[in-house]
Amino acid sequence: MAVDRTGVYPGTFDPITSGHTEVIRRSLRLVDRLVIGPFINIGKGPLFSLEERIDIIKEDIEEFAEADRARIKVIPYKSLLIHFAREVGASIVIRGLRAVSDFEYEIQMANMNARMEPNVETIFLMASDRHQFISSSLVKDIARLGGDTSQFVSKKVFERLKKKFSPA
Repeated sequence: MAVDRTGVYPGTFDPITSGHTEVIRRSLRLVDRLVIGPFINIGKGPLFSLEERIDIIKEDIEEFAEADRARIKVIPYKSLLIHFAREVGASIVIRGLRAVSDFEYEIQMANMNARMEPNVETIFLMASDRHQFISSSLVKDIARLGGDTSQFVSKKVFERLKKKFSPA
């Protein structure tokens, strides 16, 4: 009897970008069930509230095929990632890598997680060349300064960013 393979894709997702969406799509090839975990991190000072980030993620995956959407859950967390992975029954943590600079931090985290929970594997997915340079921080900076972010985020996220930064 085959066991369902659950993966968790953690992140701040402030906001979700087309790079994140690419990782989600590719992750669905590797797991039976995917839990997207927006991290509750007040210290990072997110632009969007947790509720907004959850809504934005759900809006972005609305464009996925129904069968794929049925395999995705969005569950926020504020614990250690490895504890969250255990909570949701994940045996895989999925991390996206944009550049070599991401690797050093991510490998440290993967090794710490492996030490704490050897039964959970970390899988790194390299961003495609179309998305390697996109980060939520850069997207927010561009939007804050009145630039066009439409090529880096979905239409719905683009509209939310415009609204967030439009003069009242």
